[in-house]
Amino acid sequence: MPEAQGPAKWKVIGPGLVVAATGVGAADMVATLVAGSQFGYGLMWAVIVGVILKIVLVEGAGRFTLATGKTIFEGWTSLGRWTTWYFGPYIIIWGFVYGATAMSSAALPLAALFPGVNLTVWAILMGLAGFAMVWFGRYSVFEKITAALVGIMFVTVVGLAIIAVPNIPEMLTGLIPLIPEGGVIYTLALAGGVGGTITLAAYGYWLREKGWHTPKWMRVMRIDNSMAYVLTGIFVIAMLIVGAEVVRAAGVSISADDKGLIELAEVLKAKYGDVVGTGFLVGFWAASFSSIIGVWNGVSLMFADFWGHMRKRPSGHPDTLTGGKYFKFYVLWLTFPPMLLFLLGKPIGLILAYGVLGSLFMPFLAITLLGLLNGKKIPKKWANKLHTNIALAITALLFIILGVQQLYSSLAPLWGG
Repeated sequence: MPEAQGPAKWKVIGPGLVVAATGVGAADMVATLVAGSQFGYGLMWAVIVGVILKIVLVEGAGRFTLATGKTIFEGWTSLGRWTTWYFGPYIIIWGFVYGATAMSSAALPLAALFPGVNLTVWAILMGLAGFAMVWFGRYSVFEKITAALVGIMFVTVVGLAIIAVPNIPEMLTGLIPLIPEGGVIYTLALAGGVGGTITLAAYGYWLREKGWHTPKWMRVMRIDNSMAYVLTGIFVIAMLIVGAEVVRAAGVSISADDKGLIELAEVLKAKYGDVVGTGFLVGFWAASFSSIIGVWNGVSLMFADFWGHMRKRPSGHPDTLTGGKYFKFYVLWLTFPPMLLFLLGKPIGLILAYGVLGSLFMPFLAITLLGLLNGKKIPKKWANKLHTNIALAITALLFIILGVQQLYSSLAPLWGG
């Protein structure tokens, strides 16, 4: 494969699209929808800020991998053992709880489309489908499936935004950075939360799977990442339009969890007919299922790298790569133990641990990237410039504020909140 030029710009649809699609799930769709229904276009600027922050963050992860030839976990270990003590428990607990959450999310629209089949049955089927695609599939196949799911998401949600007829003057007013009364949490969520998960750190692993593994691919990586998050921004703005024009106009209140999307589908059926409502449910499913296969693949690669280091395996050992035994263990871990949660309900201790560790991950990623992209840990040519340090520092600050807010919410049950 020639590396000197890289593919033409318009062909660069690869790991960036995968990481962006995986990061935007049902929870992000609901957060944007509720923000649009409550504040109209007032937080449009926050969506654009969020896109820029994700481009900065993911570019940093990709640049470290291409410039050093090391994985992000190798970088973290160079910062001290504290990174391993945080990441180890996090990836185990996160996988167990997220597995159940992701399967349920993908099952909801299917249960609405085919009510004769129980929600739990759909959830198990979604988990098994994701498991089979990742267990038996190559990266190239996985990437194509993700691209197809993104196409479905894009057509259904952006098409819906066009049907809703956005108010262009109000949208332009929404570009002025103002926080509406009572909108601080939604502003933070749109700027930092949408499309932001552990999968941002998986970008470097997907670059390796793609065959982009030297500094020659730096420019291509940057185009890939920017294009993917611009598409994400358009998708999120489309959801904001739907919230502002459809939900707000209907005068209904949408639930702040995944069920809010089912409620939106009913509103759409009443306003535009069954075809539009059903089409939206298909888009909802595509967004949820792309997150399943993205996490099952990308986070399994991260776990395999982590466990390989714990077992003193050299970098690139077959056990730590796609299809290796550590990779397969985590795919199994994401799929089958979480199914127990469908029977057990929500064990409060596990949910608390998940919330606490999860709220700390994005600040952890932003702060560690500042450490890795300066000094001796990266060749001088690829180290941060002043403007990238400022952008990354702002990103870190935002995620710290978001993390503290999420941490407070996670611990609220301890004091009866």
